[in-house]
Amino acid sequence: MIPRTLAVLSLALLAGACAFARQDTNEPLDAAVVQTFKPGTTTARDVVEKLGAPTEVVQLGKRTAYRYDATTQKSTVLFLLLVNFGNQDARSDRLWVFFDDKDVLTHFGASYGTHRTQYAMPWEDVHEAADNQSRDANRPGVGK
Repeated sequence: MIPRTLAVLSLALLAGACAFARQDTNEPLDAAVVQTFKPGTTTARDVVEKLGAPTEVVQLGKRTAYRYDATTQKSTVLFLLLVNFGNQDARSDRLWVFFDDKDVLTHFGASYGTHRTQYAMPWEDVHEAADNQSRDANRPGVGK
């Protein structure tokens, strides 16, 4: 009787399902377009024409800063009878552009990560350098 119970219990533990989900907020930033911005030359109008409306506009005295961002989140869940395992990997692209009192670009800073999101279980490492390098190589303007 005990071996049969163990066999049934083992099958019940193995029976399960998987779920995958993805959520995107805004379009990923085009790194190649951002690289065309030139401090002292590019205007706020140029930036808006190339990237669209910013997520946020911050007034800094007579100067302004625009923030652009995009986020991608991938989720994986393994449902088992008694135990569930899940993971979420969310990464963002973020760009800050700073303008003087005449709306001319003074400087900018960007980070790109949306292309690095992965479906993975909790015991998997989603931050491996080699993995990130291969993903960067496939996104124009990033990793160079």
